[in-house]
Amino acid sequence: MKKKHLQVLFFFCILFINAQNKEEIKNFFWNANDTFGSINSVPEKYKNESAVIIYKNENYDFHKFGKSVTYTSSVRKRIKLQDQAAITEFSEFSFKDRFYSNKGFSLKRGTITLGIKIIKPDGKEIEIDVNKESVKEDDAKKVAISNLEIGDIIDFYYHSVEPFKSISEFGFEPVETTLGETYPILDLKITFQTENDFFVNFNSYNGAPELKKIETKKSNERKYELTASNVAKNDFPRWFLPLVELPCYKFQVFFARSGKFEQRADAFLSEKESEIKETVSKEDILDYYTNKFYPSGNLNDVNDFLKGKSFASEEEKLKEIYYFTRHQFYTRYIEAYILSETKIIPFPYELYESYPIFFNSEEQFIRYFMAYLKKNDIDYDIIVATGRENGPIKDILIQQNARVLLKINTKEPIYFGIFTPYSLPNQFDTSLENTNAYALKITNNKKVTDIEEIKLPGSSNENNISKIEITTHFDPSNNSLKIDRTTSLYGNNKSFEQSNKMNFYDFINEDYEKYGTKPLLDLVRNKKMKDKYKKEYDALLQKMKDKQNENLKKATEDEYEIKVEDFSFAILNTGRYSETEPFKYKENFTIKDYFIKKAGTNYIIEIGKLIDSQVEISEKEHKRDNNIYSAFPRTFNYVIHFSIPEGYSVTGLEKLNKTIQNETGSFISTAIVDGTTLKLEATKKYNHDFEPAANWQKMIAFLDAAYQLTQEKILLKKN
Repeated sequence: MKKKHLQVLFFFCILFINAQNKEEIKNFFWNANDTFGSINSVPEKYKNESAVIIYKNENYDFHKFGKSVTYTSSVRKRIKLQDQAAITEFSEFSFKDRFYSNKGFSLKRGTITLGIKIIKPDGKEIEIDVNKESVKEDDAKKVAISNLEIGDIIDFYYHSVEPFKSISEFGFEPVETTLGETYPILDLKITFQTENDFFVNFNSYNGAPELKKIETKKSNERKYELTASNVAKNDFPRWFLPLVELPCYKFQVFFARSGKFEQRADAFLSEKESEIKETVSKEDILDYYTNKFYPSGNLNDVNDFLKGKSFASEEEKLKEIYYFTRHQFYTRYIEAYILSETKIIPFPYELYESYPIFFNSEEQFIRYFMAYLKKNDIDYDIIVATGRENGPIKDILIQQNARVLLKINTKEPIYFGIFTPYSLPNQFDTSLENTNAYALKITNNKKVTDIEEIKLPGSSNENNISKIEITTHFDPSNNSLKIDRTTSLYGNNKSFEQSNKMNFYDFINEDYEKYGTKPLLDLVRNKKMKDKYKKEYDALLQKMKDKQNENLKKATEDEYEIKVEDFSFAILNTGRYSETEPFKYKENFTIKDYFIKKAGTNYIIEIGKLIDSQVEISEKEHKRDNNIYSAFPRTFNYVIHFSIPEGYSVTGLEKLNKTIQNETGSFISTAIVDGTTLKLEATKKYNHDFEPAANWQKMIAFLDAAYQLTQEKILLKKN
């Protein structure tokens, strides 16, 4: 009985502590000294805005005690709602009040506290009882805010406490964001608090205010602030990189207890934790990467592969080594990984003659290839780059934003930048194309000794091509279109789709056959166990293939925005062994009652909708002040062969012929009738990956022409 009483007492103590903490958090934001608590109006110039943020306050606090580390973050916003759209946006809040930290080496529970109050135009304040009003939905809680009206102010805060344990180095997730939001901000304040063993990288860009140090009473504690007023609202249109052009800030905090942990840190750290690191120089890059990449690996497998082989050039030889390495240290063990994860075979790696060496990162592959280049006295550089969405390489601040490539200085330079089951030589992240990067120069194939700035190559719309050929048969008897569609993808268009449309079983046997290696189940000697594993594996594969077919069917339905029937999919060429060979696949499906309208004895066919969906530029988007950053230059070619049913003729071809060409791109479509077939061909080209805002109307011209084709129809007229 006494034990039960103690448990009840402990339970109520916990409730009291939690309530006390919540009251302290509430008082932190809403207190008698709150300067912004009495501001209920906004300047006249903002009267037509959907909403105005009167005050935004972000706080980041990093502290440690022994092995325990606590990361506290919070945000408060006081917002005036000025139209129905804003009311709808803020009528519901979703949050997790408890979570488990994934940081450090211990599983500790964190908490999130939400506070909300409504201020009516007459000044009346209504505080929402979040605990009472929230309802559980899946793994989160939701709070609905009723009776919001135009002119109300909503004042809310999120407060998160995340504790964990760490004895070494640890990097917190970086924050990279624009100063402004979709609504104007009258006053903005961001605060940081850290202490010893916490390193801070922070900088402001594109005109954002600088971070200022606030003096504290304790020498081991540090506090910083960034303040701004009348922050303009931001537009985030399509094909735009906000961090490149808009006022923004970036920061990351890194925890490292001592010198050895500082050296191991995956970050560009300042020399002293008391100093904010604002820039990363070429010398910082050189220092960081000098010892990160080194030749490493046993080359016996590659040497065995090369025996008795001859190659037309050094470039061809290196590419074939790349493909071999991709299989030998990656795809060869995919089946083992799958069978292990699904517990079909408990210890599949034991079936191999020697324990597998599996490359699960690009860094491992680069080090291995460096070993081959060093052994064979082939000149190479290590390239450090960053995606253009992060801004120029000279402004790199967050180490996680750096990408590393290997550049082999053959007669025609070769870049190795991605290591996946589908990757190819000279393929790297498209965001790196045409960007400036740093080349770490290797002396005598041994050591990094120098660094220089270079420009990475780009691709053109002659490299990145999608060719879609469609044959369709119309059956008037059941109002259906039978579609056979073959797609061939090249360049970046290929790499974008391979992982979406292929699974390991689509290519693994291709690799086994090419390199004379055996499927995993062929290594099982016990016939009884082999039969058991095969039965379970076949069932797993069938389940995966059914799911894949379902997903591909849904993707086709989403593309056309309709339902399809009798869907099938087949890969004709994986495109994994050549930069010039396409990834090619075929889809067959039937469309019923869509794109077809009966008009007496005639039929109206929405022929333009048979090409995939096109970009629709809304009226609001026509005015644009921001530059345009599209993915990469590319070409889309569509050819439709429409079989004209017996007894019918086609009219309305004139609207299918369009030509728009300018410096930004083009759209050309032609339609002809050849015997009993209508052939419609359309080609859209994006010429560049960047256009100045002044060229936006020129882009709209060919984009609108492409979209307009999808709205065009033909008439099948009964003869």
